[in-house]
Amino acid sequence: MPPGQIILLNGASSAGKTSLIKILQDQLPEPYLDAGLDRFLWMLPRRYLDRPGWDEVLGLMDHAGPVGKPFISGLHHSIAALSLAGNNVLADHVLVEPAWVHECARLFAGLPALFVGLRCPLEVLEQRESQRGDRTLGQARTQFPLVHAHSLYDLEVDTSLAGPADCAAQIIQHLQSGPPPTALRRLAESAA
Repeated sequence: MPPGQIILLNGASSAGKTSLIKILQDQLPEPYLDAGLDRFLWMLPRRYLDRPGWDEVLGLMDHAGPVGKPFISGLHHSIAALSLAGNNVLADHVLVEPAWVHECARLFAGLPALFVGLRCPLEVLEQRESQRGDRTLGQARTQFPLVHAHSLYDLEVDTSLAGPADCAAQIIQHLQSGPPPTALRRLAESAA
């Protein structure tokens, strides 16, 4: 069985990753599993989802604590395993540590994996963050200078200029008629 397609979405908190995944799941003709960071976080015991336990996981989502390091690596390996078993996978991520980018590149380089950067100006991220009410204020500002610093992409979308449906359409069009994805393979080669 051939590996399934991976669509890896990387962007800061409140960039629109979750909204985009929902639309992509509805509009892509094949089934895609939602196997990204947000889904995996809810696997943790409740005591790690609030402070002070959260600091052991991901702090302001800008680094991995002692619980977060194996958690993030497990996320990456799970995405690869799902693809290798023939599943199509959508995965949201906040790739703020260079080691995370390198691990994804190494694991996904030989798989059909489209790496998509979700860009959005900081002031828009902070406005969304404060309006949502379910985010720790300051996450977007902390992540903003880190989230794209170590990556290169097959496709970038600006979620401040296009809504989730338009961003999804750009991704689907790229999958159907764009060049084959190479970003993660190039990242893996540059890290070797």
